[in-house]
Amino acid sequence: MQPKKDNLKRVIVDFKKLTPEILGLLVDKYPFGYDEHNIIKFKNSQGESVEAVEVISGDTKYLVKVSVKLELTMENYDEDDYEDFEDDDPTAVQAPKQDEDNDF
Repeated sequence: MQPKKDNLKRVIVDFKKLTPEILGLLVDKYPFGYDEHNIIKFKNSQGESVEAVEVISGDTKYLVKVSVKLELTMENYDEDDYEDFEDDDPTAVQAPKQDEDNDF
């Protein structure tokens, strides 16, 4: 039996805490990237505006903060890059290499 979507635990994930599991879920849900209509906008507990995309795994709804790093990492995703890491290892997903055209 699947948990009700209203009863899911909600976790906000910044790129620094992105795990191979969550990245894989994002790529599966948004194989061609996400659009403006996929982005959820809300205020965090400090009153700051946050933009995120949503993925669900088990009893948890992940709200992954939108960033250039996230977009580039999803575009260059290769499952084999993470085969030596645990699914919940936040050190596995590294920021994409910075080049002259990208402003991080």
